[in-house]
Amino acid sequence: MNRLTAKTVKSLKDPGLYGDGNALYLRIGPKGGKSWILRTVVHGRRRDIGLGSAGLVSLAEARELAIDYRRIARNGGDPIAEKRRKTIRFSDAIKTVHENNRGAWSSEKHADKWLASLQRYAEPTLGDMPIEKIGISEVLEVLTPIWTEKSDTAKRVKQRLSTIFDWARGAGYYHSENPTNGIERALPTVKRSVEHMRALPWRELPSFMKQLSEREGLSARTLEFLILTATRSGEARGARWSEIQNGLWVLPKERMKADKPHRVPLTGKALEVLEAVRGLDTELVFPSDRRGKGGHARPQSDQVFARLLERMKRTDFTVHGLRSTFRDWCSEYDHAEREVAEAALAHALGDKVERAYARSDMFDRRKELMERWERFCLGK
Repeated sequence: MNRLTAKTVKSLKDPGLYGDGNALYLRIGPKGGKSWILRTVVHGRRRDIGLGSAGLVSLAEARELAIDYRRIARNGGDPIAEKRRKTIRFSDAIKTVHENNRGAWSSEKHADKWLASLQRYAEPTLGDMPIEKIGISEVLEVLTPIWTEKSDTAKRVKQRLSTIFDWARGAGYYHSENPTNGIERALPTVKRSVEHMRALPWRELPSFMKQLSEREGLSARTLEFLILTATRSGEARGARWSEIQNGLWVLPKERMKADKPHRVPLTGKALEVLEAVRGLDTELVFPSDRRGKGGHARPQSDQVFARLLERMKRTDFTVHGLRSTFRDWCSEYDHAEREVAEAALAHALGDKVERAYARSDMFDRRKELMERWERFCLGK
């Protein structure tokens, strides 16, 4: 019998049982759900023992569990009873789920945030507890203090807790219903008010750009570059010389919110800004004046723009709001096509199906748009 591979487990779609050898099977249900089954004999009777969802328990883990349970059965024990007695501390469950999903994270940064949020908000309360002892009241103890004060963070923590308990159920460590299911009913209602980032009215932008051009300092040049390219703060501050060639700035997907590479056409003024800062560092375009470990350059802080605007006495808008300034200009002044303006902002358009067919990034049309934007920014 050919043994399964992780790639095969992922690619199989048709319902049925697929053997891995040594009585371990991958079961695919009528609706496509995948789970592990161990077929062995317990006290003279053949038993099918579930080893968990294939989405939560890896092939290697399933093989290890199968070996353990077959050994128990050979020695006259009951693997099912042993499975019920298995335990794991919550902090160990966090690490295991984090490691199991390492290949599925959208980026290393997202993986780090996933782990850090649970270590900060859940581990101090639940970390040393056996996971099977954790119920709704313990989860409420984690979520209640942050549910209204940090509602977005609390919802992300809840989702991550749900993932951990789903894994624990599949791996045989947790035998009750996932305690996060329906827990919102026991938490206070959060009334959300949408607060948009304050934007500079587009008619005022040319005068602000003139004011900005008269200032010395790297943060002013970085902000000029950000406005001319309509990019986000972190994208501009983290710009690297290796990303820029022949009047084109190609941001890798790891640095993009949408997890897709983004090509930015650089206009004449943007290239002038680059020449003005060339030579400050061999890697970073806009390096901080504070060095990292080992003397390596690091990007400017996310606070440099706030401090710059304070010095300019322009606290009536935010740097992120400048993207709204660009978008308003596109609609009200330039009458740019919606999909071109949204592509310039690296926004995804339409539903999943529509995006699957819309492969073009409309680069040539965006280049023309950014040239018109530059002329407006410079008061031409």
